[in-house]
Amino acid sequence: MARSGNAGSSRRDRRKRRGDPSSGPAAGRRPVPAEGAIIIFAKAPVPGTVKTRMCPPLIPDEAASLHGSLVMDAVERTRSLRGFDVFLACTPGMDHPFFQTLAARYRIRLCDQVGEDLGQRMDHALTAAFNRGYAHAVLVGTDIPNLAARHYERATALLQTTDVVLGPTEDGGYYLVGAKHPVPALFANIPWSTGEVLAQSRARADRAGLVVGLLDPERDLDTFDDIRAFLHDDAGSGRQALSTRTGNVLHTLIQRHGNTPPA
Repeated sequence: MARSGNAGSSRRDRRKRRGDPSSGPAAGRRPVPAEGAIIIFAKAPVPGTVKTRMCPPLIPDEAASLHGSLVMDAVERTRSLRGFDVFLACTPGMDHPFFQTLAARYRIRLCDQVGEDLGQRMDHALTAAFNRGYAHAVLVGTDIPNLAARHYERATALLQTTDVVLGPTEDGGYYLVGAKHPVPALFANIPWSTGEVLAQSRARADRAGLVVGLLDPERDLDTFDDIRAFLHDDAGSGRQALSTRTGNVLHTLIQRHGNTPPA
């Protein structure tokens, strides 16, 4: 989205840099048409900036193609849900053509991620949703091929009796966080991108007196070995919810690089 050079635009840009809620899901003046907000955190599929732990054996273009397909999956799987507005929280910015195309195709709302680290960005996005008037909000990433409507429905059900819902990943992180009020304590001083994220987050929730509900764990795709394991283990479990597009991408990558020794 182009930014004009007028004073109003400058003021809006300054508010966004300061982390004002009006730059996130709170932006706009329309009445809230839904009870809940879904916030999908996504990076633009720029080669060399996404799925870098898969390279090698993947080349950056292959990693970006997989990432872009997973982002589209995450958006498409919200379309059957009722009672939610869907936001795509974008980095490096919502003016990137990839995000603009998704907004036009799926009629979702765009906002920028605001904050210095992942915790600040998630806290800002959730708080902005509550400032907008939503009764509950669910924030997800795009690394889970099996992410489906059932995850949002289960998270919403758990929030009736808890303060926070987390969806654990098998590597010690989480793929989903839901809440019904701001929870800044959950995101402060967490060692992001480590195997301690879930444990540290639960400990901080306990200290803050927050009741936490857990979804079933899921496998995320961070490395090429994760692709191997996902296609082997999850296929046998009957739990796969792959789109045809992403399934084709994954199987093509295995055909090209499947003989690469496991890390």
